[in-house]
Amino acid sequence: TTTGDGRPCRNETFEKLGTIGTLSNLLVYLTTVYHMPSVKAATLLNVFSGTSNLATVFGAYISDTYLGRYTTITVGTVSSFIGMLILTLTAALHSLHPRTCSSSKGKQCQGPTDSQLAALLVSFFFLVVGAGGIRPCNLAFGADQFDPRTADGRRGIASFFNWYYFTFTIAIMISATVIIYLQSNVNWALGLAVPAALMGLSCAVFIMGTRLYVRVRPEGSPFTSFAQVLVAATRKRQLLQARGAEAELFDPPHRSKLVSKLAYTDQFTCLDKAAMRTPEDLLCADGKMPVHPWRLCTVQQVEEVKCLARIIPVWSAGIVYSVVLTQLGTYVVLQAAQTDRRISNSSSFEIPQGSFIIFQMLALTLWIPMYDRFVVPALRRFTGREGGITLLQRIGVGLALSVVTMLVSAAVERRRRRIGSLMPWFWLVPQQLLAGLSEAFGAIGQIEFYYRQFPENMRSVAGAVSFLGIAVASYASGLMVTVVHRATRRRDGRPDWL
Repeated sequence: TTTGDGRPCRNETFEKLGTIGTLSNLLVYLTTVYHMPSVKAATLLNVFSGTSNLATVFGAYISDTYLGRYTTITVGTVSSFIGMLILTLTAALHSLHPRTCSSSKGKQCQGPTDSQLAALLVSFFFLVVGAGGIRPCNLAFGADQFDPRTADGRRGIASFFNWYYFTFTIAIMISATVIIYLQSNVNWALGLAVPAALMGLSCAVFIMGTRLYVRVRPEGSPFTSFAQVLVAATRKRQLLQARGAEAELFDPPHRSKLVSKLAYTDQFTCLDKAAMRTPEDLLCADGKMPVHPWRLCTVQQVEEVKCLARIIPVWSAGIVYSVVLTQLGTYVVLQAAQTDRRISNSSSFEIPQGSFIIFQMLALTLWIPMYDRFVVPALRRFTGREGGITLLQRIGVGLALSVVTMLVSAAVERRRRRIGSLMPWFWLVPQQLLAGLSEAFGAIGQIEFYYRQFPENMRSVAGAVSFLGIAVASYASGLMVTVVHRATRRRDGRPDWL
């Protein structure tokens, strides 16, 4: 059926307004309200971000195997609301955060007690559970509401994705301006209560549409199939396979009308052993399914694992690339705090230090339509390719731009250290614009690359793989910060590099 209901899209809008409005300014909250050292706060946020993205893999598995997308999103939405409510209480209740203190007067501000830190970590826990439930399922659940076999359904799916990315952009705009301004310039309790209220509204709006939703029953996670291939190939690692012996592999007739049949490839032939049938491998009565799926797999299953193996080099490069965006997401906030953030010399209004992400987003949103309307058609005339350039070339451009981004960032940081707080805020804009331009090439190119490499039943894996790369990058970024902090610490008491 085709419901045409927009509640999943609105749910995502409120969720993004809530979470982005809270998390993008969280470094400021930890350093000013909880009095954490900048290195400790940045490391904690890197671990939190990495765990949130890693949780999406478990969320996708639980959704596909046990709960289904609707129940998983419901649990995630409620969990996110609880997490933001607790985070709001840490600002509203004096007993849940350290005493107000101004370090500019030369006093050493007292950090959080064990109970105060525990309250903060409990809120992070619920936010991680919420991210694991919402992020891998929301887009797929929205698409489930439309029937792809009808013209109206296909138009509905296209419209849903357009509205999804439109509302995502609007959510970032509002979060990076209004909500961060409330947090930094009015009151932290109010600034955190607004995202919490929006998340509560998200819960109500989503649950109100329960009777209208199309719910697709879970049919098993692709991750289980991956594990079966790896276990079966390991068990049969001693078997020898002759060259060109793909005809001997277990390849029953393909029965699915939704999932494309994958042709046999001669790459990663060690995995082919999972489909080699031995006398111990029994089949069901129909002869199309093995009795023990952890001992014998089909060629289709093996080829799906090969699809995953082929993207590992690109995925690995994406981890290093994501470290750049992770570093800019934390340290540009600390840089901005030590610059002149007034709009003009005669103005008393200061740009909130957590709002500088808006320049990265502007570059991203302005470049994408220009790229689609003008750059791609111009390149298509020269290369003859539908996309102008290949996806790997697009990713390569993003990687190159990320290098330029960090070189510009290093030059700006060198100048900032030389002239201190007298440096105007707009010196931080070029690196943010370059980061957004790099993301338009590298990040979007990676997502499209994963999507095209996988068959239909692995499209959810594409999103999980992308989030997993960001998770590893966040952990790597936190590790890098910790190593540099400790390795450059001076014995004479002088501060380290960071």
